Amino acid sequence: LPPKIDPTVSLMTVEDKPDVTYDEVGGAKDALEKLREVVELPLLHPERFVNLGIDPPKGVLLYGPPGTGKTLSARAVANRTDACFIRVIGSELVQKYVGEGARMVRELFTMARSKKACIVFFDEVDAIGGARSSSEEGGTDNEVQRTMLQIVTELDGFDPRGNIKVLMATNRPDTLDPALMRPGRLDRKVEFNLPELEGRTQILKIHAKSMNCDRNIRFELIARLCPNTTGAELRSVCTEAGM
Repeated sequence: LPPKIDPTVSLMTVEDKPDVTYDEVGGAKDALEKLREVVELPLLHPERFVNLGIDPPKGVLLYGPPGTGKTLSARAVANRTDACFIRVIGSELVQKYVGEGARMVRELFTMARSKKACIVFFDEVDAIGGARSSSEEGGTDNEVQRTMLQIVTELDGFDPRGNIKVLMATNRPDTLDPALMRPGRLDRKVEFNLPELEGRTQILKIHAKSMNCDRNIRFELIARLCPNTTGAELRSVCTEAGM
């Protein structure tokens, strides 16, 4: 980490270039295409937006059930764009000391600006980005609000044509604060659904690649036997079968 960055930021996951490619993301074809359009395109071809005279999205909200590939897709986009990937879980920013969460957010974006290109990924953002309550519920809630307002300030403060893209993931988009969701902050929303039969088959094949498997395995049949399952659950099926 750069010397000016506070050591508490090291609690976050920082990857100079994630090792996940698009070939390793299964069952999220439509969502991945939308994500590439709003993150990959502005970072790799900014001139297209200049020629059109429009600003690309600053932030993108990824929402859907747990285990459907939100984090994996974000890492794959960072790999494709040669961007540093910084992941922080929302609950980690809620500190017991006043102002600590907001300070960590400032340090996080200071680090992001020092990179050639950077994707900042807030996971479980509903832990800090929930709608504000008018009731007095104690210091913890006030600290959560201060942290969220600092994120809003940072989103307002950087150039949409710059080298930073902000992604946020949640399982509960209905609980997020409207101030966070307004255009100019989180401009796009990408939904990750449970994979269809074709997607489930693809996910099983991806996880089986690294395993010593029989060549005659009927992946589509297994996928049919696993309706309404997430990618994470299908991965555990492969792991269990291997054991």
